[in-house]
Amino acid sequence: MKSLKALLLACAAMLVVAVPASAQFRIGPRIGTEVNSMRLNKEVFDNENRAGFTGGVMCEFTVPVINLGFDLSVMYVHRVNQNTYISDNTQDNSELINSSAFKKRDYIEIPLNLKYKIGLPVVGKIISPYIFTGPSFSILASKREITNAYRNKAFDVAWNVGVGLELVSHLQIGASYGFGMNKTVEWIGQGVQANPIDGKNNYWTITAAWLF
Repeated sequence: MKSLKALLLACAAMLVVAVPASAQFRIGPRIGTEVNSMRLNKEVFDNENRAGFTGGVMCEFTVPVINLGFDLSVMYVHRVNQNTYISDNTQDNSELINSSAFKKRDYIEIPLNLKYKIGLPVVGKIISPYIFTGPSFSILASKREITNAYRNKAFDVAWNVGVGLELVSHLQIGASYGFGMNKTVEWIGQGVQANPIDGKNNYWTITAAWLF
């Protein structure tokens, strides 16, 4: 009985060691753009559709046998606001709308995604589709103050869902949609908030990464 337990423990230890040993860890640069709407043609990159850009570093950890893993990125993001609704058109809100601090924000963004690669026979080394999902944490890197009554929130959280293609085992091109989970602007005026804002960072992102 003791020998059986010892054998089981040894097998479990070997499995724990074997999984990380077979796993792949890669790292490389990642760049991309944010767009207001996804279109299945070249217009997706038109000036009026682009809402910002992003760039940084991504690392990826994958277990080859099950093609499951995760990726973690540290990105600089310049985001042009397109998704904020303001309830009325008072003078305070006109000042808010015209403020550059409201229209454009800079973030340090840290997305963490669970990723599954769909293995294809024969052509798997050349092209491999994948899906991913996970949270994204953004720290405001630009000014917080917008007007005397409003300011940008210092921290933003979103949930990303996306698809992509890995080409020649190095180049990853992905598209994702980020669902904003909190409002990005807060009221700091006196008394009851008169002009509420329902503003969240909801955005499409297209990125390309080269992993070594």
